[in-house]
Amino acid sequence: MMMWEALREGLDEEMEKDPTVCLMGEDVGHYGGSYKVSYGLYKKYGDMRLLDTPICENGFMGMGVGAAMTGLRPIVEGMNMGFLLLAFNQISNNCGMLHYTSGGQFKVPMVIRGPGGVGRQLGAEHSQRLESYFQSIPGVQLVACSTVANSKALLKSAIRSDNPIIFFEHVLLYNVKGEVHPGDYCQCLERAEMVREGTDVSIFCYSRMRYVVMQAVAELEKQGYNPEVIDLISLKPFDMETISKSIKKTRKAIIVEECMKTGGIGASLSAVIHESLFNELDHEVLRLSSQDVPTSYAYELEAATIVQPEKVVEAVHKVCGTRVAA
Repeated sequence: MMMWEALREGLDEEMEKDPTVCLMGEDVGHYGGSYKVSYGLYKKYGDMRLLDTPICENGFMGMGVGAAMTGLRPIVEGMNMGFLLLAFNQISNNCGMLHYTSGGQFKVPMVIRGPGGVGRQLGAEHSQRLESYFQSIPGVQLVACSTVANSKALLKSAIRSDNPIIFFEHVLLYNVKGEVHPGDYCQCLERAEMVREGTDVSIFCYSRMRYVVMQAVAELEKQGYNPEVIDLISLKPFDMETISKSIKKTRKAIIVEECMKTGGIGASLSAVIHESLFNELDHEVLRLSSQDVPTSYAYELEAATIVQPEKVVEAVHKVCGTRVAA
């Protein structure tokens, strides 16, 4: 199945299992979601559990927070993650903090999800990468899915969690095909995923950059390199156990992200690695990030803004040195 189908299946299973699970957002009901993640669920569950909201992100995000406080498990979909900047106040001052500021009297078990990332000529306003915006908010978890299998398994775990979770889906991955885990399978939200074991260098990535990195790895293998690839999954908190184990083995690290370089996920991870694993490194951590500019509409400029496979190959050459192919 495709990723949007896997997400829909996970959503359906959790709504069927738990009557407190509900979905709200723009066009999630009758229309079935802008990327069909809730397609057909309106007929099954009705408009009290799939609520079509007005175009007022701050309003329906606040409604989701209130619903979570009073016993429901709301899933709030942003038609585009860039639109959720309009709800930043609710996410920061309420969603992330109410459990703490109420002295534990309230919990906010909600999932904030939707499409983000750089698509195909969607323009600057629809090509936002908001991981860097939300990572500094105390009290929220950040999770980024990347495959058909982990998208469903992670969404199910996020819905069941008592923590507020921002769940990042990439707009270009909805049509990626794959298989889901059989049965009622859930995946740990705080655990990174080993994509490929290797010995030469640790490459950390997430979301769509997993596929960019693996394209580069196909070329690097021909050149005799053996990189290790780890999908971070959890952008906050980082899975430092897996990260540390990999770096102690390879002694080199490259971070590949679609987020901007200034203040991005890679900046935070690089700082933590240098602080806690400095003596384990044989080379400084390299960060491959998007350019610090608004994303262009023009295809060539858009492509130049984000990391391409050849950049990953160049970074591995820089860290590991040139090598004669086996």
